[in-house]
Amino acid sequence: MLETLASLQSTLSTLWVAWFFLLFTGIILYVMAPWRKRRYERAGEIPLRDEPPSSRQR
Repeated sequence: MLETLASLQSTLSTLWVAWFFLLFTGIILYVMAPWRKRRYERAGEIPLRDEPPSSRQR
């Protein structure tokens, strides 16, 4: 069992790096998508708003 895992260690390490790279690239593309720009601009303006937050009734 340990010999099998030791022999697969380099392959699994390579697959892990490839998986992490694809995941990281996907997250970056999701965040930097052009259609999300306005949403981020609105969120960035929240601290600069002068009006008090609206109170919601539950």
